[in-house]
Amino acid sequence: MSDQAAEAAEWAATPDDYAERMARAAREAVAAGLSGVLVTPGPDLFWLCGYRPTAITERLTLLVLTPETEPHLLVPALERPDAEAAPGAGAVRVTDWSDGQDPYAAAAGLLRPHGRYGVSDAAWALHLLGLQEALPLTAYRALTTALPMLRAVKDEHEVARLAAAGAAADATYEDILGVRFAGRRETEVAADLARLLREHGHSQVDFTVVGSGPNGANPHHEAGDRVIRDGDMVVLDFGGLKDGYGSDTTRTVHVGPPTDEERRVHDLVRTAQQAAFEAVRPGVSCQEIDRVARAVITDGGYGDHFIHRTGHGIGVTTHEPPYLVEGEEQPLVPGMCFSIEPGVYLPGRFGVRIEDIVTCTAEGGRRLNGTPHELAVVA
Repeated sequence: MSDQAAEAAEWAATPDDYAERMARAAREAVAAGLSGVLVTPGPDLFWLCGYRPTAITERLTLLVLTPETEPHLLVPALERPDAEAAPGAGAVRVTDWSDGQDPYAAAAGLLRPHGRYGVSDAAWALHLLGLQEALPLTAYRALTTALPMLRAVKDEHEVARLAAAGAAADATYEDILGVRFAGRRETEVAADLARLLREHGHSQVDFTVVGSGPNGANPHHEAGDRVIRDGDMVVLDFGGLKDGYGSDTTRTVHVGPPTDEERRVHDLVRTAQQAAFEAVRPGVSCQEIDRVARAVITDGGYGDHFIHRTGHGIGVTTHEPPYLVEGEEQPLVPGMCFSIEPGVYLPGRFGVRIEDIVTCTAEGGRRLNGTPHELAVVA
């Protein structure tokens, strides 16, 4: 195990870390013209205070963060022991409500009657509507819209965990190159990927895309019963969570020798991915990274076949802000971690995508994936 991997495995956020995250969320809410932040179960709640309910039910759980009061976590009475055992509970005042009581009336006492609040994206409509009924003059905005950079800038420990997750995904890719592709169904190779991710330390597998031949022209193709054949290009996109942080990598392999056109398209995508990586530095806008990758593919004659954004943020979820896409003017900041994954998709024929997770540093970009970008030939 590398020193960095060992550090990532040993590190856990402290109560002080959680207290600072919650205080920062409250400060950023004020700067965005909000009264505070309301967080229900999901990745925001886990990141802010370390609490992940054992079961997400219709019972209201709500973290309230405002600049004028201490953090307050309202939970169902039967779940209070679990909430109080969360690693960040020491920085939060925990109160409860019991079945038969109105949880929205309890929550209303923690909010301003005319307040404007950012609400976590994972909030159920049931809960948001209940809050609106209890406080009809309040207003709400989704956190991704109101505070898109809340979780986007990682500290050194978070980057270390992302790097460890990336290394585990790299080991998975290296191992998958040794399995048989030809004559097997996509689902069988996908099962191999899931097994290998877990063997290399992932606690959660989020996706195992195996797009062979014409299926590779669908960027989010789910592995199916198609039998992989000699001569197929195969897109492999896989990732999940290791020690609470995400991995996400894509490599494209070929079963047997590729044609000249297949190699040419793969080289074009590889050039676009490298150009986008080299453009990463503090102050460059997210959309500029997309423009750099897109220009390479357009100049190569395949611009109409690059049909998605160049990248997305990653952290305690595998997709989160920032997004590398036209129109996103947010400048890159050291500590941001995101994918760079240009692709070319030729309907009915094949697709190519190459993806690394990259972190922005003061000096430029640093890859968190290290497997080769060359077109690997598999059996």
